[in-house]
Amino acid sequence: MGRPHRVGIVGTGYISGAYLSTLAGHPAVRIAAVADLDTARAASVADGLDGCRALEVGQLLRDEHVDTVLNLTTPAAHASVALGAIGHRKQVYGEKPLAADLPAARSVLDRAAAAGVAVGCAPDTVLGTGVQTARAAVDAGMIGRPLSAVAVMATPGHERWHPNPDFYYRPGGGPLLDMGPYYLSALVHMLGPIVAVTGAASRLRDTRMIGSGPRAGERIEVAVDTHVTGVLHHAGGALSTITTSFDAVRTTAAPIEVHGETGSLAVPDPNHFDGEVRLFELGAGDWRTLSPSAGYAGAARGIGLLDMLTTGLPRAGGDLALHILDAMTSLLDSAERGRRVDLTTTAQRPEPVPLTAPETWRA
Repeated sequence: MGRPHRVGIVGTGYISGAYLSTLAGHPAVRIAAVADLDTARAASVADGLDGCRALEVGQLLRDEHVDTVLNLTTPAAHASVALGAIGHRKQVYGEKPLAADLPAARSVLDRAAAAGVAVGCAPDTVLGTGVQTARAAVDAGMIGRPLSAVAVMATPGHERWHPNPDFYYRPGGGPLLDMGPYYLSALVHMLGPIVAVTGAASRLRDTRMIGSGPRAGERIEVAVDTHVTGVLHHAGGALSTITTSFDAVRTTAAPIEVHGETGSLAVPDPNHFDGEVRLFELGAGDWRTLSPSAGYAGAARGIGLLDMLTTGLPRAGGDLALHILDAMTSLLDSAERGRRVDLTTTAQRPEPVPLTAPETWRA
């Protein structure tokens, strides 16, 4: 193995701890620098990492000792940080969505292609044993020809638990752009790219109340739709129905179900890396649980970056992230216009992940 990939992290907020638990100390990675608008928070994170420096954002993006920028900023800043890194010929891996809107996301990929650098993007949960085992079952013909899928994400809203939830209710947020990438990425892994969408959406409350932390009781403005539903038309002919909502108290719906001519699959929550995959075959008496047969076992946030850095196969890549953003923004456009919208992008199904033990991918 050559020298570790030198990673600089922009954004040391809530999600950064999950990434650091995977990446810090991994032999393929060295966290060389961190940056945050809250300089004290960045300094605190750097102090806990051997050889890590706390820099200003601009310093980190141009630092010659950083090869890859891990972009953990809020959605409104995703594109500007990515473009800044690419401008200094650094590859980028970012949180989802790729950008707050499709034109900005396109500019990120266009600039990266011109600079010859790679772009990766969350979610990487789809590389775990849950979605990958389900994909392997579909590919093996266990449900016959796939015909349809149903995906449901329904919660009362992130303001109940997040101390600073403002960005979830601003452009680039909302239940679809925040949580939709997990579900749509899983559906594309299993059923292939999306060619068109038909959507409907609502926003029945103008404000939300923060429920935890020092700002508890404060009301924030809602600037996005908070319940989005629609139909995804896949290139292979399957139809997926998706609902994402911040306007539901609880649901008993399965996160994802995939139905084929000879069987149905119950797929675990794509916001997690693992979970039971269950199969009900035509004529059977009950569901049966499939043993994990594919994916990174025991994976956690950051596995997508490791996959990009170590395999040369960015399974959580920029092309897929652009396609998912196109599908989501087209759903919102369809809801506003009241008609079907054809997508302007496509993406290849990423390469499947072989079943990989933790001791292998952590080595």
